[in-house]
Parts: sequence; C-alpha cells; structure tokens
Amino acid sequence: MIENAQLKVLAAKARLGAIIGTYHAKSGHPGGSLSAADIFTYLYFNEMNVDPKNPDMADRDRFVLSKGHCCPSLYAVLALKGFFDWSELEVLRHVGAMLQGHPDMKSTPGIDMSSGSLGQGVSAACGMALAGKLDKKDYRVYTVLGDGECEEGEVWEAAMFAAHKKLDNLVFIVDQNGLQIDGTVEEVGGIEPLDKKFESFGFEVAKIDGHNFDEIAEALNKAKTVKGKPFAILMKTVKGKGVSFMENQVGWHGKACNDEEFKVAVKELEDEIARLEAEV
Repeated sequence: MIENAQLKVLAAKARLGAIIGTYHAKSGHPGGSLSAADIFTYLYFNEMNVDPKNPDMADRDRFVLSKGHCCPSLYAVLALKGFFDWSELEVLRHVGAMLQGHPDMKSTPGIDMSSGSLGQGVSAACGMALAGKLDKKDYRVYTVLGDGECEEGEVWEAAMFAAHKKLDNLVFIVDQNGLQIDGTVEEVGGIEPLDKKFESFGFEVAKIDGHNFDEIAEALNKAKTVKGKPFAILMKTVKGKGVSFMENQVGWHGKACNDEEFKVAVKELEDEIARLEAEV
C-alpha cells in the first residue's frame, strides 16, 4: 500500500497531467478532471488489482469512467501507473492520437469501457459485475459518475438493476463537485437527498470527503464487507481542485487554459508537487 503522502504527490501530478493535456488539445474538461484526481489515484495505486504489463488480464478489477469527459486526469493516472508514456498527454484529442476526448477501450491500455454518453457507463459497469457473478470470479467493478450525471434516468435504471441482482462486487462512486455545464447541480436538477435515493434503490451508502485519502480508504474497505447489495460512495469534492482560479468556477467545466492561464496553473501545481515531495 502506498502511503498518503505519496498518494498526494501522485494526485497532484495527475492534476498537472490533466492541465497539460487539455492545454495542448485546446479543448476538454479540466474542472471535473481535477475534482476526481484523488479517487483515480487511490483506485489505481492502492485499491484495484491491475497490471500495466498485462492490461487485459482476466482476473483484473474493472473500472468504468461513466463521466467520460473527465478522462484527462484518468489518463494521467494511467500514465503514472505505467500503462503508456506520459508524452501521450501532450497529443490529447489530436487526430490519430491514442488518447481522445472520451475513453476508448479499443485504443487505450487500461481503459475497460468506452464511455461518454452520460448514464451508459454505470450500466456497462453493472453488466461487468453481473458477468463476474455468473462466472464466479472474484474481481470487483468500480465506476465513477458525476453528480450532474445523476440527473440521467439511465443511472437509476442501472441502480435498480444492480440492487435487484445483488451486485455486491460493484461500487458506484459519485463525484459531488456541485457543478455541471449549465450551473450548480442544485439549480439545474436538484438531486438531493442523494444518499436517501441510493438507499431507496437498495444500495449501502457512504458519504466522504473525496480529497481525503483516509476517508476514501475507509469507504472502499467498507464496501468489501457489504454482502448482498451494491455500494455507493458519495464524495464531496471541489471542481477545479488544485488550480486557484478554477476552483468552484462553473466556467471551467469544459474549456482549456490559454497561454497565460496555463503558465499560472502549471506553476501552482508544480509548486504543490515540490511541497508535497518534500514531505514524503
């Protein structure tokens, strides 16, 4: 297990990778990528059974990024883990590049499911979890979705299916950064009380600080003890986490930095990485 101090370094590097990727692409979704960087880091470095040298191994744990537009920091984590070279981030979204604006399972090592149309990723995760049950496999399935995505009806169809099939090898992780493309989630869709909704659909639920590795670990460990029902982790996060001018700003849902903004963001993140590395 990697200690929290090192996880913080890796998460900061993942955020830097997301900024680098979206800057060079001149497009993308940095805000939600930054809010989810900690959970991606913990899953790939401390939680999931995966092997960069054998990304398709049959008994691996599965991960589906249902909010597929927030793949830049996931790509950075995959690069840090060794699935492909960090330099691939610099050609994000370029024609013919490995890394595109949404995850592509056919071209990218470490991606278990192509995703992007909101709601569909969690449905695919349910299918993977059911397949594991039917095949009597021990692998677990994790899926990250956005809080705005929870306005999609297909999310709740998937939730109903997961509980009906008693998929206790499945974990829904909701990145609750409170913002979506059109404004605050509360104003646009009003999804609360989200914990009660998941509980009413048959889930066990944990509510955590999505930037606190101790709380992330505790919730994921608890998920493994729950039998006969799926598990949902509702993690409170900050959209744009780690870049001062992006934090809690809805405008950074889907645009890239200009040259000046890029310099500021990179300096902030590199300074944070240096500070965290000094504490390791």
